[in-house]
Amino acid sequence: MDKVGNREILESIANGLNDWRKLAQPLAARYRTPDTASGAAFVSAVAHAAAVAGHDVPEIRLGPGLVDVSLFTVDGSGARWITPEDLGLARVITLPAHEHGLTAAPEEVTQLEVALDTADDTVAGPFWAALLTGEAGNTVHDTVFDPRNRVPSVWFQRADAHRTPRQRWHMDLWLAPEAAGTRIRAAVAAGSTVVDDSHSPSYTVLADPEGNRVCVCTAVDRD
Repeated sequence: MDKVGNREILESIANGLNDWRKLAQPLAARYRTPDTASGAAFVSAVAHAAAVAGHDVPEIRLGPGLVDVSLFTVDGSGARWITPEDLGLARVITLPAHEHGLTAAPEEVTQLEVALDTADDTVAGPFWAALLTGEAGNTVHDTVFDPRNRVPSVWFQRADAHRTPRQRWHMDLWLAPEAAGTRIRAAVAAGSTVVDDSHSPSYTVLADPEGNRVCVCTAVDRD
């Protein structure tokens, strides 16, 4: 599989794919629709464009006033990557979106990933894969992916073995780069504390008023 690196993806976004944003794995777009009929027609156009291109049908969500489209390619191991074909399909999708009167809202794309600190993901992984997806084998490297996308992915963050109780679960909230700062300021205004912003804008660690941590992540400054 011909994979596209994160830097090349960001360059493509800056040069013609302005409707799209890179999240943890997928390339994602959100479009605002003037009415349900326009949204449904766009969804049909996307499915047709994917079929003509020989691409799997993208993940598409049609909701009141919006359409979300998520692009990625799954390799033989189940891992998810962006390929040149994904970038090409993104360019093709952009045209019918505008033809159907849809308006891009890239700052609204969001992906929630759940992270668990573990010293050995080969021990914890099969359990969480079986519980969440029904198949213990749905672990790919350090992540559980549901092939049907019914639940968020679970990422196992490598940590030292420890006896002292501490927070081991946290959420990674992936946002468009232009939305991260606004969301962080809103969280701080609601009582959050910035624990670590030394890696911003790649990720910023926040804690809620009780000390529970969460990472606000973007694709910027990642390989």
